[in-house]
Amino acid sequence: MTLSLKIDGMHCGGCVRSVEKAAAGVTGVTNVAVSLDRGELTADLGAGVKAADLVTAIEATGFDVRLVGA
Repeated sequence: MTLSLKIDGMHCGGCVRSVEKAAAGVTGVTNVAVSLDRGELTADLGAGVKAADLVTAIEATGFDVRLVGA
């Protein structure tokens, strides 16, 4: 399943790298792509991975996260 998240608070490439690293650190999350311009992350979630797991990992880095369209 592909998930899109809106990430508030990213201002630079370092922010993008922090979000990418947090997302990639969640077991079963692949194909992580972060757009600074759109303030958005897309990633594929493997079987058994919950969106909440990814949201929690990114929020732990200090960013505000919400589902796209929510």
